[in-house]
Amino acid sequence: MTGLIEDHGIIGDLHTAALVDRDGTIDWLCLPRFDSAACFASLLGTAKNGFWRMAPIGAGQADRRWYRGDTLILEHVWDTPHGSVKVIDFMPQSTGQHDVVRIVEGLSGRVPMHSELRLRFDYGRSVPWVHREDGLIVGVAGPDSVALHCEVPTYGRSLTTHSDFTVGEGETVSFVLSWGPSHDPPSQPVDAPRALEATEKFWTDWAAKCTYDGPYRDAVMRSLLTLKALTYEPTGGIVAAPTTSLPEGIGGVRNWDYRYCWLRDSAFTLDALIRSGYVDEARAWRDWLIRAIGGDPADLQIMYGISGERRLQEYELDWLRGYENSRPVRVGNAAAEQLQIDVYGEVIDTLARAHQHGLTLERHVWALQEKLLQHLESAWDQPDEGIWEIRGQRRHFVHSKVMAWVAADRAVAALEGDGATGQPDRWKALRATIMNDVVRHGYDPDRNTFTQSYGHPALDAALLQIPIVGFLPPDDPRVVGTVDAVAKELCTDTGLVLRYRTEHDIDGLPGDEGAFLACSFWLVEALHLTGRTDRARELFEHLLSLRNDLGLLAEEFDPRLGRMVGNFPQALSHIPLVTAAYLLSEMGRPATGHA
Repeated sequence: MTGLIEDHGIIGDLHTAALVDRDGTIDWLCLPRFDSAACFASLLGTAKNGFWRMAPIGAGQADRRWYRGDTLILEHVWDTPHGSVKVIDFMPQSTGQHDVVRIVEGLSGRVPMHSELRLRFDYGRSVPWVHREDGLIVGVAGPDSVALHCEVPTYGRSLTTHSDFTVGEGETVSFVLSWGPSHDPPSQPVDAPRALEATEKFWTDWAAKCTYDGPYRDAVMRSLLTLKALTYEPTGGIVAAPTTSLPEGIGGVRNWDYRYCWLRDSAFTLDALIRSGYVDEARAWRDWLIRAIGGDPADLQIMYGISGERRLQEYELDWLRGYENSRPVRVGNAAAEQLQIDVYGEVIDTLARAHQHGLTLERHVWALQEKLLQHLESAWDQPDEGIWEIRGQRRHFVHSKVMAWVAADRAVAALEGDGATGQPDRWKALRATIMNDVVRHGYDPDRNTFTQSYGHPALDAALLQIPIVGFLPPDDPRVVGTVDAVAKELCTDTGLVLRYRTEHDIDGLPGDEGAFLACSFWLVEALHLTGRTDRARELFEHLLSLRNDLGLLAEEFDPRLGRMVGNFPQALSHIPLVTAAYLLSEMGRPATGHA
């Protein structure tokens, strides 16, 4: 049976990623890209949909696990009656191919081991033709080919490749699984020990560039490593998560494909990376952005494929039963066609931050921002689907208007600084118009709080962004009132924050969902900014305690079940962890607006 969402760790090669259960099972892997069809899909189905387990014979979950230092090398240790054994899992970078390497290392005694490899292409539906070729076990189906190299004998049974072997103290046995196009000869395996050394050096060198030196260093570093792992290196695109359809509520239908690049999430990710010293990632993302959104600004999408693809057609995989019977399993995302006004502000804000941190404001980059602003000037007052991608009727969401204000505000700042020329008075006027509209229509004076949308009394955790982005100063009574109202009306008994109350039925979908971890981190920032630092720190440390033992977070946490829900690991949960840590460490403050 597939383990809990939080039972998993992630390994990856900056092209794709695998999830490894604490019992030694890889039960999710898409090759060769994040958005490719999975060849191991038991996470969303059953064992018949593909997996690879490596563990002592008869053993259950590992007794201990960890990442090797500041890397994405995952290690599991089992203590058995026969002795102790370690399994080291990783995916090498920059080898020109895509490999999963599993090294079994004997620590004491002599431990009987079993490897069980069940390849199933096309999200668990296609059984490959498996044969031996040049000393490799090769599985082929359609366009995909996977070759297994191992140092011990294998045998086939029930359309599955097995291996039984024993490892003694000081001995190692290596397995390398390599993907390639089926029309090419099978990929030759990497040298496992050398690949391990190179992979450790890659991640350790990358982590050493981090400029954060505060009290939450371990949590920040693991979050940054996770965000880096979600980067598609060839283009600079950053996926929201490496998974699809892990449910926001167990047994529910809020199951979405997150293996794409949301402009919002990518912008937030770059903010976390760039303030930590990773300017190269900011430059790569900016270049991806320019390529992806090139053309008419009216055609700006909220998300794109990792190479900038625009068509992300959504469909259902009816042969998969879903994680814990949470159907449907979806591929693609129809939300790509939605109107979300807030992304204009998030994109322009991130480009401004990149410039502040040393990226040259090239003429064509500023020209693109001007085009976005010109479109926003006539579009900001439209109703939209908002940050939470509702699949119901469009509304005038306050957060969307606030982020439109951010776009105009950052344009004014750029024009009053250096490197940009244009019409500052035009954007000052737009900024003032938007603010007056929001204050007039999106604020409830009787309750002293901003509301989710114009004409509706419901609240929305995205309102916590008001002081964070500098729309109003943190000591403004309307800001304090909004933060207090969100904390009172949207917090669960455990202090976590719901993004909104699902009983208000704004999205037209049945069922409940967990508390959004990003929203809870936003409350940390908002509490600190409004002078309640002790409460902020207490909530922050509570949120850190919800991470799994590897330091990873899903999209949401269900306080009733006491477990993670949603896609995993989730960029939008790790990003505000980093920014909140900076704020509480007094090492960086959010952007502020202009009067």
